Amino acid sequence: MPLKLGGGAAAFGAFLVLCVGFSLFAVTLAEDPYRFFNWNVTYGDIYPLGVRQRGILINGQFPGPDIHSVTNDNLIINVFNSLDEPFLLSWNGIQQRRNSFEDGVLGTTCPIPPGRNFTYILQVKDQIGSFYYFPSLNFHKAAGGFGGIRILSRPRIPVPFPDPDGDYTVLIGDWYKSNHTTLKAHLDRGKKLPLPDGILINGRGPNGAYLNVEQGKTYRLRISNVGLQHSLNFRIQNHKLKLVEVEGTHSLQTTYSSLDVHVGQSYSVLVTADQPAHDYYIVVSTRFNYKILTTTGVLHYSNSGGQVSGPIPGGPTIQIDWSLNQARSIRYYKSYILLIAHLVVNAYDELNLRTNLTASGPRPNPQGSYHYGLINTTKTIILASSAGQVNRKQRYAINSVSYVAPDTPLKLADYFKISGVFRAGSISDRPYGGGIYLDTSVLQADYRSFVEIVFQNNENIVQSYHLDGYSFFVVGMDGGQWTTASRNSYNLRDAIARCTTQVYPYSWTAIYVALDNVGMWNLRSEFWARQYLGQQFYLRVYTDSTSIRDEFPVPKNALLCGKASGRHTRPL
Repeated sequence: MPLKLGGGAAAFGAFLVLCVGFSLFAVTLAEDPYRFFNWNVTYGDIYPLGVRQRGILINGQFPGPDIHSVTNDNLIINVFNSLDEPFLLSWNGIQQRRNSFEDGVLGTTCPIPPGRNFTYILQVKDQIGSFYYFPSLNFHKAAGGFGGIRILSRPRIPVPFPDPDGDYTVLIGDWYKSNHTTLKAHLDRGKKLPLPDGILINGRGPNGAYLNVEQGKTYRLRISNVGLQHSLNFRIQNHKLKLVEVEGTHSLQTTYSSLDVHVGQSYSVLVTADQPAHDYYIVVSTRFNYKILTTTGVLHYSNSGGQVSGPIPGGPTIQIDWSLNQARSIRYYKSYILLIAHLVVNAYDELNLRTNLTASGPRPNPQGSYHYGLINTTKTIILASSAGQVNRKQRYAINSVSYVAPDTPLKLADYFKISGVFRAGSISDRPYGGGIYLDTSVLQADYRSFVEIVFQNNENIVQSYHLDGYSFFVVGMDGGQWTTASRNSYNLRDAIARCTTQVYPYSWTAIYVALDNVGMWNLRSEFWARQYLGQQFYLRVYTDSTSIRDEFPVPKNALLCGKASGRHTRPL
């Protein structure tokens, strides 16, 4: 569709194109910058809820260090595993273009053995926003090992709000006093997890987390729910939250008194320190549960005249309609200036592709460089979760298949053409209503198809789903059973693009996704006990092309395990 601007907007748009275009072609073609990180993963004593626990530290830190980067940066992250068991890090929301080998989940990447290292080579291609990393094996997520990721826009791309006076990572999540090994053993015996013992803010319990602000200034808070199973509500006493970004998409700038953050989700909000100068509660509490857990932090004014006081501000508890209405209000930010800049820079990147083979071609951009609502979907996939017993042990499933991991990563088996590891099509694209069974579930999909995925939730809990390697448009959500008539309520104008979405009890959520990223990609429940016990599968986005424009070969430094052991990383 041609872009239409009126009057002064058209003149300014043309001027911007000329200015940006001139500056782009005036620079010398160069490879995108590199940022290097050296991380040592160890055990260490932590006391987040007042009792000693064996936590997982990165460079001695709990939570781990933030990754600060800029769009298109190459991140070289050398991870040394000083634990006594295998370890893997995954990157929640970082869309590895044509390179699922680096995704850091067991279906794509061999674990780092104890006493060994592995260097992740990632590129944050065409991405902005707030994300996080976490350990993906052996229920390590319950011990720590997670941290924030922020990707700033390149200087020539405008941002739809003034630069904040400060920028904070805020990691929230439920937490257990038991060590992760105890929780894992509990699940291995076929039991369900009990309720957590508390809630953490940046690894600290009640009033342990401090955010320092100066009166009159505005701050960006990058909030991620890194917990194991609970949706959380975030709020600050007497302050408003202006939403500006959702998992890599600039959002409509709506102001909220509190914000629901479901498991695995990330948001950026702006908070202005516009209240009298003393300290205020930061409050995080669980949602949709008969027992509400709450923790607090402190928003500390630099010229504070007093400590936090008064009752802790209340928030929503079990109100699903409240959360559903808030979710529907979260939409993407439309801006002609942003649109023009993205179009020009993406065109530049395509020209640069010939001299820089590390770059991907331009892809559909959630900020508006194409319109998802005008594209016909090529396939509908319906996914339904279920819970039940298999061999007298608790299991969880999608479309009745409870995922079992083989000893060889699926991506390596696919690349080296190793038989007997998985079968494409081992999970149906429709629920059939049968009992749960075990399999290594892989769903085949065609490269460059545009698909509709419906998450149908027939259980009395809020679900949360994440798709690695992609952002998708959340086009609809509602109660009851999804039917083709449900499409009449879809938002085909300004749906938010993100990588993690919630599904409310006895409800459905529908997404549109352009499958433009070849690879083996994990689609999983973000409820970590459910993921661990089978509520996940792999989406094999396939092409028979062998061009590196479609997919990179296995990295030279790749760890090889299982049936891939002894193979050459470059086939002879």
